[in-house]
Amino acid sequence: MNIKPIRRKKDYYSALKRIDDLWDAKVNTQEGDELEVLTILVEAYEARNFEILPPDPVEAIKFRMEQMNLKSSDLAPILGGKNRVSEILRYKRNLTVKMIKALHKELDIPAESLIS
Repeated sequence: MNIKPIRRKKDYYSALKRIDDLWDAKVNTQEGDELEVLTILVEAYEARNFEILPPDPVEAIKFRMEQMNLKSSDLAPILGGKNRVSEILRYKRNLTVKMIKALHKELDIPAESLIS
């Protein structure tokens, strides 16, 4: 096992390839330990170098609608009418705090995903 810090993209891609090679390694073996250590190093590198942006609130709503097989008309009682739903989904109106709370409560959409 020759593990070193991941400092550059080249190191990162090499570590990913090695992880792929070790993917089926058994726990508590030399290969399993190497896989575990490399995974930790890759996660640390990704946390430092790849920014994860929060989702767009409208896309979060559309995603939940798809998951729950909802139509825009199903959101009318939550958002205050068909016109409001249409305005929100077409980016013509921003969500209010009341709407965010209702979407969170009724559809279990994380509030952080609804705040832009």
